[in-house]
Amino acid sequence: MTDTTFSVTQSAAKRIAFLASKEAKPVMMRVAVLGGGCSGFQYNFSFEDARSDDDLVIERDGAAVLVDSTSLELLKGSQLDYVEEMVGASFQVNNPNATSSCGCGNSFSV
Repeated sequence: MTDTTFSVTQSAAKRIAFLASKEAKPVMMRVAVLGGGCSGFQYNFSFEDARSDDDLVIERDGAAVLVDSTSLELLKGSQLDYVEEMVGASFQVNNPNATSSCGCGNSFSV
């Protein structure tokens, strides 16, 4: 895939690169959308050592992020960020397609 409608902030890339460096073998972060969650869809983050043929691969600052083509349909125009706040730190998806989301920000509806 060459469509780059999903982006990764510098903060997210640095954190992914740091976490990936702690793994025994090279890994990439997968961002996926799954059915379920209190608002209909939920974000899923995992590390994988191989990509699929239909994955969009985004590389930035030593990090690689995978998004499958099905998830990309719900993530078009979105941005993956890593936010550090006083109450904790987390990866967050800023998704312009979400019409509502739950209080924790891990699930959304379109």
